[in-house]
Amino acid sequence: MSTARKHTALPKAEILIEALPWLTRHNGKIVVIKFGGNAMIDQGLKAAFAQDVVFLRQAGLRPVVVHGGGPQINAQLDKQGLISEFKAGLRVTTPEAMDVVRMVLAGQVQRELVGLLNEHGPLAVGMTGEDAHTITATKHSPEIDGELVDIGRVGEITAIDTGAIEALLADGRIPVISSIARSADDHHVYNVNADTAAAALAAALGAETLMVLTDVEGLYADWPSSDEVISRLTVSELEKLLPELSSGMVPKMEGCLHAVRGGVSTARVIDGRVQHSILLEIFTDEGIGTMVVPDAQGGEVK
Repeated sequence: MSTARKHTALPKAEILIEALPWLTRHNGKIVVIKFGGNAMIDQGLKAAFAQDVVFLRQAGLRPVVVHGGGPQINAQLDKQGLISEFKAGLRVTTPEAMDVVRMVLAGQVQRELVGLLNEHGPLAVGMTGEDAHTITATKHSPEIDGELVDIGRVGEITAIDTGAIEALLADGRIPVISSIARSADDHHVYNVNADTAAAALAAALGAETLMVLTDVEGLYADWPSSDEVISRLTVSELEKLLPELSSGMVPKMEGCLHAVRGGVSTARVIDGRVQHSILLEIFTDEGIGTMVVPDAQGGEVK
């Protein structure tokens, strides 16, 4: 190899060496990734996401993917002439809408994602929260203006059984989980917020990290007055900020709060519009997005 070519290749080696401490730290650890936002609908971002998840697995981590499918559900509801209505930030889910939600999440979004991952080998296995009682839920009735409101088949998680997921991980597979749950008593199927489901699964699995992909750079310090992103905050600091957050960020940050309180070492909200954002966050010194850590944690953590 010529001297010129050696010098050209050197930055690649430096990048790999920079990743070494993080590879060592995260080896064998479970990372739960909530897949959503533009990353779900842009072909290039979808392909990059699949590459990132496969890279994590090949690098010795154990990724678990949880997904919703808001844009795809909206499109199918429109096609069938069903109205999309939201209350308290949640989709009002009639029995007819629930059939669409179930079909889109398990039959469309999940299938496409499993296919993208499996272009790299026999790795991904799709399932829903219904399978093996992975996610059990009860009917959720939010409080609006002091009154409980019926929003249909929207579920509040009551139990998590990680047995099926752990079996897949032990077999070297990548579980891809649709955020649908079944009740323990009335046998109904419920639509569960995917951010909430990812957080609950991360806590139950004892994950090292929860990563939530979204369509912003992270949690802004003073939006809309400033676009400065808070790179790191504790659960107590996040608790104080929650009442001031925009409705779209609330379930994501509440999920991060729940996960870290449940024993997850770090929870991160990252910009899914950036190709390979997962690798940038986990394997580089700078990182991107917003990281939530426990109160008692000092020093730098990745």
